[in-house]
Amino acid sequence: MTPDRFFSLMLLLESRDAVTTQELASALGVSLRTITRDLNWLRDAGLSVTAQRGRLGGVSLLPGSGLDLTRLTPDERDHLSLTGLDEKQRAELDASAESRRALAKIVATPSRRGHELLPLTDVVHVDSRPWLRTRACGTTPASLLGPVRRGRRLRIEYDSPRASHPRERVVDPYGLFAKAGIWYLIADRAQVPRMYRLERITTWKEVDQPRRIRANQTLATVAAALIDQWEHQHAIEVSATIDQTQIERARRIFGQRLVRDDHEDSATGHKVTIRFPHLEDVRALLPFGSAITVHGPTEARAHLRALATDLAHHYAPSPTP
Repeated sequence: MTPDRFFSLMLLLESRDAVTTQELASALGVSLRTITRDLNWLRDAGLSVTAQRGRLGGVSLLPGSGLDLTRLTPDERDHLSLTGLDEKQRAELDASAESRRALAKIVATPSRRGHELLPLTDVVHVDSRPWLRTRACGTTPASLLGPVRRGRRLRIEYDSPRASHPRERVVDPYGLFAKAGIWYLIADRAQVPRMYRLERITTWKEVDQPRRIRANQTLATVAAALIDQWEHQHAIEVSATIDQTQIERARRIFGQRLVRDDHEDSATGHKVTIRFPHLEDVRALLPFGSAITVHGPTEARAHLRALATDLAHHYAPSPTP
């Protein structure tokens, strides 16, 4: 269970006398099987979670066994919803101090169970930043938080990797989204959802107009739709065979874009399909060298051959005089 879902689940259980597993699944956007697994996780962690069958039944926490939120201020409760972020990300939102105060109050609350278990905050630490990532420049999350919370339109200048220079856009923001240590602005542009990487927003200005977002859409729903679109959108499918020694490495690099054909495996290699958003992206196969053989399409093989030829020329020995 992720830390943010843990606290969301705990807050739901604390705020109601009893709640059904279906209600929990709907509120958290997960399956019934996941909720059942999460509740078992809470029981294994020593929390007194009970379940009663019947029309008036449901899942509940025994009094005094969960989080004591009565001592929190409204601002601290608001910041508690950001607990899934790591300390660096809280600082980027200027939310670090409020979050620490909220967590300190919860940890300091005497438990009716005594001191049988160490606090979760003592034994669980989250750092969602990627390894060896350089410090990002561009717009900071904290600077955009005010305009986003005021529900204003934004005029941004965005340096897209596919454009020769930054371009100006007027967007209607839903909010800020953190994934894998990277911040994004989720916004509609001309009623079409977009995800803008904050470090690529070179300048921005608050427009004196309220945002115009689509009806029945929230930050969570739009972000989920964009992620699903990004993960499944592809313009080219490459058919290839990967050496047995490199298949796990390929899985780590390409993730869900790699689909393995278990019926075409051999003792030396695995038949796979790898999806790429653009033809240029097949250059990611070059580091595998001869450990991967691309069978098609023809344009993918031709592009890889051209890239490899350019690389060979680049490192060719200098002619002797």
